[in-house]
Amino acid sequence: MPTKMTIHPTAVIDPKAEIHQEAVIGPYVIIDGRVRIGRGTRVMAHAYLTGWTEIGEDNIIHMGAVIGHEPQDREFKGGKTYLKIGHRNIIREHVQIHRGTKPETSTIIGNENFFMNHSHIAHNCEVGDGVVIAGGALLAGYVQVGDGAFISGNCVVHQYVRIGKLAMLRGLSRTSRDVPPFCIMDDTHTVKAVNQVGLERAGYSERAIREIKEAFTLLFRRKGNLAQAVQELEKRDLLSKELAYLVDFIRSSERGVCFGPRGK
Repeated sequence: MPTKMTIHPTAVIDPKAEIHQEAVIGPYVIIDGRVRIGRGTRVMAHAYLTGWTEIGEDNIIHMGAVIGHEPQDREFKGGKTYLKIGHRNIIREHVQIHRGTKPETSTIIGNENFFMNHSHIAHNCEVGDGVVIAGGALLAGYVQVGDGAFISGNCVVHQYVRIGKLAMLRGLSRTSRDVPPFCIMDDTHTVKAVNQVGLERAGYSERAIREIKEAFTLLFRRKGNLAQAVQELEKRDLLSKELAYLVDFIRSSERGVCFGPRGK
């Protein structure tokens, strides 16, 4: 990493911005407003950073990204709203991440996420750690994304939807319902299987994966009422932490969760 701040002479930097001495600012970058940039972060050509935006350490922001601009929300009336980005994120070409809508609210991005080209993170979203959001995927306002989730290319996620930990959305799928953790979603808010590969890569034990698969069958592959299936699952003497998280996610859903495979 650089030991001295490097700012290309063509960059336009607001005097109110705070840039760490070990950051790198590329050609034709515009930094407009009280943007804070941490150590080792690299901002590449033609990126636009604005607003009350805080960017942590060792992030890479690629060409043409728009970071911290005003939300695309008719409720936005101006005022101080925030975007907070953690550490070691990769933000590829022409990604858009907007700050919050209502005064003193924030869009929050965690650590070690990968946002591919032209993905869009709207106002007041909360993205955890280790998330992949592929090219063209769109998150509407107030979406919450759990750690390790994978949102494939050109997926669309309705506002206020929650996506659970290590869930995977297949390409071109869409949802206006909460996506349960550990599951693979396809088509229109329909979960088809357990994300076994993702669980294995995340270091889950064979026992934990087997229990999650059994719970998935009970919850989403049997005909009947989901609430009753949850009650049946809770009758077990001691739920593992994975199943307790899954049950709590379903019980706390306000939009309703995805359906299981229909006609099966």
